[in-house]
Amino acid sequence: MDNQQTNRYLSVSYQLYTVDEDGKKSLVEQTQQGNPFQFISGFGVSLDAFEQHIVALSPGDKFDFTIEPADAFGDYQDEGVHQLPREMFMVEGQFDEKNIYPGAVITLMDEEEKRFMARVEEVNDEGVVVDANHPLAGETLCFTGVVLENRNASTAEIQRMLQSLSCESCNCDDCNNTHTGGCGGGCGGCGGGKCC
Repeated sequence: MDNQQTNRYLSVSYQLYTVDEDGKKSLVEQTQQGNPFQFISGFGVSLDAFEQHIVALSPGDKFDFTIEPADAFGDYQDEGVHQLPREMFMVEGQFDEKNIYPGAVITLMDEEEKRFMARVEEVNDEGVVVDANHPLAGETLCFTGVVLENRNASTAEIQRMLQSLSCESCNCDDCNNTHTGGCGGGCGGCGGGKCC
């Protein structure tokens, strides 16, 4: 059977590393014991390059592969950094200090009303500096791990996936995102920027 032609239910345990110019690896994230990354192929839940590697493997197969920035989260773009007016972040006449602070990841909307995630870099008197680049933009990624499950997805699983993808936000409790095993998956969870 050609696994590429059907929606596959995939479950993997993995470690994600960034790789610098000298080949040194730095651990970025990993799945927790008993909480693998679960997804269905063909829905854009994970990086295409990640999915292509995993879908060809069988349960029990170990993997260790590298993805260049162009096939991951792209190059870092200076134009992704914006200074926005403080007025955009006012709640009942007060600046929203509770949610807008350096390091916070916030949801913004562009002119076409598409939602995207951005990281607050700085809050100053003039406004709020945000970076819309993915946190792993410009990084070479290395995934190591093992495939736990690879089978045809059931109709019910596909329907749940479609329902979760139609959610308006990245709130896992609201979306019931059972396909990610959590909200932190860099290759496809909310932390990976694919959900929003």
